Amino acid sequence: MSAPGGMIRAGIRGTGSAVPPKALTNADLERMVDTNDEWITTRTGIKERRVVVEGESTATLAAEAARRALAAAGLEARALDLVIVATVTPDNQFPSTACKVQALIGADRAGAFDLSAACSGFLYSLHVARSMVASGAARNVMVIGAETLSRIVDYTDRTSCILFGDGAGAAVVSNEFERGEILPHHIYADGEGYEIMWLQAGGSAQRITPEAMAAGQHFLRIRGREVYKFAVSRFVELVTEQRSAHPELELGLVIPHQVNLRIIESAREKLDIPMERIFCNIEKYGNTSAASIGIALDEAVRSGALDAARGKQVVFCAFGAGLTWASGSLRW
Repeated sequence: MSAPGGMIRAGIRGTGSAVPPKALTNADLERMVDTNDEWITTRTGIKERRVVVEGESTATLAAEAARRALAAAGLEARALDLVIVATVTPDNQFPSTACKVQALIGADRAGAFDLSAACSGFLYSLHVARSMVASGAARNVMVIGAETLSRIVDYTDRTSCILFGDGAGAAVVSNEFERGEILPHHIYADGEGYEIMWLQAGGSAQRITPEAMAAGQHFLRIRGREVYKFAVSRFVELVTEQRSAHPELELGLVIPHQVNLRIIESAREKLDIPMERIFCNIEKYGNTSAASIGIALDEAVRSGALDAARGKQVVFCAFGAGLTWASGSLRW
C-alpha cells in the first residue's frame, strides 16, 4: 500500500492492553492519606487505579499487552521488525525494557529500544513506527506504552498519589492493515519546563542517597497548577491542529491522554465537541502516563466504540513531562 510520493502507508493492524488485577480504590486511599472519595472524584474523575504487586513490572505488563496485540493482528512475534517501549518507569536503568519484552514475547528477529517522553510517549512511538514503516525500513513494529507509576509515587502526598496507576497498551503498526491508517503526527518539546513534572534523584545528575531519600527526591513530583494550565491549552491546540490538517474527514472520536477528567471536560467545552465523541476510561485506571492512550485505543476497539467512526478521523493528543506534547490521528 503506497501513499502519494512513494511512501508506504502504515496502519494499526492490532491492539492489546493489560492492567494488574489489583485495584487501589478511593476508599483504599482514604485509609492511607488525608483524602476522601468525593474530593478525588470531583477533582479528577478517578474512582480507582490498578497497581502492580510483587512479581509484576513494566515489562510483564508490556509483554502481556503485546501478546494480545499480536493475537488481534494475526501475527507471530517473529514477524516483528522492531519493538518500542514508551516508559518512564523501566524495569532497570539499563538494558532497555524493550529488550526484556522482546525476549518475553519471542520476537527474536526484532530490534528493540525504549523511548522516554512521559505521557506523550505512546504518540512519540507511533510517530517513529509510522516513519519506519513508511520508509520501508520495517514492515511490522510493536509500539507499547507501559508504566508502573505506583513504584515511584509518594503515597504520603495526597495531591499526586491519587492520580496515577499502572498498565500497558500496545499496537502493531504495519504496512498491511484493514483499517486505522496512521496520518502524520506532530511531536513537540519545551525543556524549559523540565522540573514541572520530574523524578529528581536516580540519574547521573543526582544519585539516590540516604539524604535524597529522606527529602523524597526518589519520588515523582508535579506542580499541579502549572500542569493543569499547560494540559488544557495544549489539548485544544493539538485537537485543532489535527482537525485542521484533515478537513475532508468527519470527526469520529477523540482519544486523549487520560490526564484528569476536569482537564478533558474543560478542553472539550472550548473545542465544542460533544462528550460522546471523547473516549474516557480515567475513572477505572487513573493517569497511566505513556500507557493511557494505548489502553484507551484498545478498549475503544474492543468495546465497539470505534464502530461508528469507520471512514472517519480518530484524533489523539497527549502532553506530559519534559515538557512534551504530541498530536496524531487515524483514518479509521
